[in-house]
Amino acid sequence: MKPWTLGLTGGIGSGKSAVAEQFVALGVDLVDSDQAARWVVEPGRPALAAIAQHFGEQVLNPDGHLNRSALREQIFTNPAERRWLENLLHPLIAAEVAQFLANAKSPYAIMVSPLLIESGQYKLAQRVLVIDVPEHVQIERTMRRDQLSAEQVQAILAAQATREERLRHADDVLSNDRELTWMKNEVERLHAFYLTLNGGQP
Repeated sequence: MKPWTLGLTGGIGSGKSAVAEQFVALGVDLVDSDQAARWVVEPGRPALAAIAQHFGEQVLNPDGHLNRSALREQIFTNPAERRWLENLLHPLIAAEVAQFLANAKSPYAIMVSPLLIESGQYKLAQRVLVIDVPEHVQIERTMRRDQLSAEQVQAILAAQATREERLRHADDVLSNDRELTWMKNEVERLHAFYLTLNGGQP
């Protein structure tokens, strides 16, 4: 039987990756759209050539890889450029993700995406799990992890779906503002529940 797909999302600093790792440890196949986004812009892939042609060589590192921070500067203040980039990359990322999900072997497979709601990727999932934390926790964690200022984190938050919008799409919510042991137990509880589901619905 083909595995059903769980969409896993959460705002920046919500601990999506830590939760995802716990599911992987339990034997669940998982694809991360951020990783897929990195694959599609590897040197030699058509997307990278298109990006360099559009934005100029300054978005490439000397070794030919994408200079993410240079690209980010170009698009963060310019919505039209961001849309151009999204229109190029989203279909390519979706194709990578779909191919992985088609080959998944576990009873259900997880698609991790920070923009699951915004990009419409949630439509590919039979069920949505939102990792939720209060906004002040998101800001603290992200500032600490990425050495960003509060203003920079606010700008990233502004580009993502609001917490309310994410929660509105959620079938399940994991509040990830407690200690690691609690989160691991929650993942195990959800995993046991997911194994009982047929096609993602009770």
